[in-house]
Amino acid sequence: MLKIVAVLFLAAGLCAGADVTGEWAFTVETEAGTGQPSFAFKQDGEKLTGTYSGMLGKADVRGTVKGNNIEFEFEGSAEGQTVRIRYSGVIEGSGQMKGTVQFADYGSGTWKAVRK
Repeated sequence: MLKIVAVLFLAAGLCAGADVTGEWAFTVETEAGTGQPSFAFKQDGEKLTGTYSGMLGKADVRGTVKGNNIEFEFEGSAEGQTVRIRYSGVIEGSGQMKGTVQFADYGSGTWKAVRK
């Protein structure tokens, strides 16, 4: 009986998914070069909010975390134009994640992040 309870407890924890709350250092690779923005996330269930700080200035971030999948976006300013940036990826444990990024119609890239 004790083994069954332990297995159920472990399964419940795995189903809860990852929690990305905290400070993250990103490395973003594109055809135009490499950037190293910072993100501060606050997760409440599947809801994700936070801030971006990098080459496009500072911006509020909104997104979701579902299991180990993460998606978030923000609007930045590039050459006087507002650009919507969308990130999607996979959380790999408590301190790493990676994925792809889309810069509106201007291109895409890949990213990796580590918890600070």
